[in-house]
Parts: sequence; structure tokens; C-alpha cells
Amino acid sequence: MTEPQISVGIMSAPEIKFSLFDTYNFDGSVLNKGEYSATLTDGRIGFNGKLYNQVLIEANDIHTNYFELKDAVIGINFHWERKEDQQFQGHLKLIVENDMITAINLVSLEDYLVSVISSEMSATSSEELLKAHSVISRSWLLAQVEKNKLLEKKDKNYQTSFENGNEIVRWWDREDHTHFDVCADDHCQRYQGITKQSTPLVSDVIKQTYGQVMMYKNSICDTRFSKCCGGFMETFENVWEPTPHPYLVGKADSKNISLEKPDLTDEDEAIDWIKSSPAAFCNTKEARVLKQVLNDYDQETSDFYRWTVTYTQEELSALILKRSGIDYGDILELTPIERGTSGRIKRLKIVGTEQVKIIGKELEIRRTLSESHLYSSAFVVETAEENDEGIPSAFTLHGAGWGHGVGLCQIGAAVMADKGYEYEDILGHYFPGATIENR
Repeated sequence: MTEPQISVGIMSAPEIKFSLFDTYNFDGSVLNKGEYSATLTDGRIGFNGKLYNQVLIEANDIHTNYFELKDAVIGINFHWERKEDQQFQGHLKLIVENDMITAINLVSLEDYLVSVISSEMSATSSEELLKAHSVISRSWLLAQVEKNKLLEKKDKNYQTSFENGNEIVRWWDREDHTHFDVCADDHCQRYQGITKQSTPLVSDVIKQTYGQVMMYKNSICDTRFSKCCGGFMETFENVWEPTPHPYLVGKADSKNISLEKPDLTDEDEAIDWIKSSPAAFCNTKEARVLKQVLNDYDQETSDFYRWTVTYTQEELSALILKRSGIDYGDILELTPIERGTSGRIKRLKIVGTEQVKIIGKELEIRRTLSESHLYSSAFVVETAEENDEGIPSAFTLHGAGWGHGVGLCQIGAAVMADKGYEYEDILGHYFPGATIENR
């Protein structure tokens, strides 16, 4: 396997400030160590006293030379959103995009993976968990690169949203990125360069699994993952485009529950499931295990397997207006129309005094019902006492899981590793029918 170079979109701003910790090359000359900045000027990039359409600052050694970007935003639109200075190996490319300067890191695939594993979870996680995640992170990335190449060849535009009368269906995927392979945030995979402290074990695991990917019928698998499936995994096409992936199917995060039961597409069974706390790999409160998956800002979230959120009428109606741009008036009902295999709502009817609409898919629902992202769309709605006009005073959402629930459940995988499962068994559990191969 010839190691490819990956382009990662890090941040966008009117001005990009950065530091070079080694000598770099730019436009035929040498840039010494030090502080630099680039500013958007008349639609171009002002850098070193000149204007450019794009700037490429090249490392002499892509594996060892590094730079620091100031005030990079992490956790965009999530409850832990914040800015921090981040350091990256490899080259730095600056382009103009959407009336901003976008900073792109060009980095080797395996160096990228060392960072992803250390950013997505603790670098001190168990070896088998790290091995499993290195394989799926490599697979997912290469699958997205291949997918992007296919989309570029197609004549028709690829759609990720549809509106039909009073129904709005949207999903978000990495096709949003046209000038780089992936972004550095949760929209793709967390990549924080060499900012997050790695360990010799992470580097060793990347070497041990070098070139290993998940395959299904001669294609690299689109190996999705989320923090906590809530006890049951979701099917790919219920979250993203309607293209079945036989290895991304609904199944219990357990060795003891068959694929057929429970049927969480059934409303009554979904309610019972979500309101209970069934046994599953990811049903754990073991701090020692959770610490492997939850970084410092993730640990600000204490509830993930089962959670509760309550909104007053005023809070909910204002929130939905702010997040959707649609004035529903007072909210009368939040009614699940269709659920997926994990009990996550695919289509939700919002009934207001001014509007009635059906929205989907799961991330559109989560974005509409939270200032950032609701933990998941696997929830049951309870309404508080109505006034004389039949308007509920409050809504309580009882939910399950954290994230879309497709593919590997990070907390479940951590528990499996802790119980002695090897990484091949972990991957076989979360991606049934797929095989580990070297590419």
C-alpha cells in the first residue's frame, strides 16, 4: 500500500494566524521559524506583502516539520464548542472559500490516523480498542476519498436534501467538502494534529494495523461510528442517503439479543425500550472504561445511554424557530411518524398553531430540537399539562444513545475490549459480513 497524502480542512476565518516551528518553503523561498498571518484582502490572500489566489507552505519533511494554527474551533455547533491553538505535521495550504480563508493541512495518511485515534478517544485506551478504531478510521477515510472521486465523475448533482410539500428531508455528509478530503471536526473525524498528546502505544497500533481496512465485496467499507448506540445499532440508509450497506445494519449491541427482537420500528416497542435500561455493551457507568472513549470535553456529558431533556413551551417554540427558520407558532405535538431499527426517529411531525411539517432525517431532527445537537433522535415525547386552549406547557424528551448509532459504538467497543474481545471480534460485531484485509 502506497501511503497517500490526505487534505484536511482545519478552520476558516478572515485572518489566519499561525506559527512555524521549522523552516518551510514558499514560492521559491524559505520561511523561517516564527509568527505569520494571512488576511483576506479583496477576495485574495494577503501574505508576506503580496496577494495570492492560494498559498502553499511546504514542509521539508512531511512527517516531522510542524506548524501551529491559532484559534481553531473544535466541536463546531456542539455543546463543547471552543477555540484552541492546534499543531499539525506536514504542509499548510490556504485557499479562499466562502469569503473566508480556509486553512488546509496536507498530511500523510498514517500520521493523520495517529492524530485521529488520539483525538477521538484517549491515547491511553486499551490496545484492542485502539486497533479496532485505527482500522475503521483508515477505512472510513479511504472510502470517503473513493466516494468523492465517484461523485465528481457523475453528471448529475448529488443531493442531500429534499422538500416535498410539508416534508423536509435533509442529511449531512462529507460531500459538503469540495476543496479537501475531510474536515477536522466531528462532521468527519476529530483530527487535532499533534495537539492531543499521543502515546507510543498509539503509534505502535497504527504500525501493527498498517494498511488494514474493512472490506465488503471488493469495496472498502464506509465504517461509520458514534459515541453510544443506546443498545441497538441503526441502519445506514435511515441516517444518510438511501443506499443500503449490508454491513451497516440494525442489530443489538449485545451477544444475547437476536436481530428480530426488539422491533424498535414499532412505536410501542420503541417506547418500552427507550424508557428502560436494557443490557448492552454500551450500557455502562464504569469510569475506568468510559475514560478511554470520552476526552476531557466529552466527559462534560454524564448521561448518554439514557437521558432526559425538558423544554417549556416558550423555550421549545423559540428554539425551533431559531434552528429551523420556520415559525410554527406554539408547539402542540412532536409526533414520531417513522422510526429506524434502533428506535431513532427518521421522520418527525411538528404540529404548531401556525404550521405542520414533517422533518427528517435524524440529524435534522437533532439540530432542530437543540441549541447544538440533541444527543440522538431515539426519544419519546411526554407533554405537560395543557392550558384552556389545548397548548402544552412543556415537553420532556426521554432519549437513548449519543450520536447516529450507525456502525461501531465507541463505548460499546471499549467495553468489549475491556471484557477481553480482540479487535477482529469487535469489528466483526459492529460490521457483520465485512472482513479485515490489507490494501
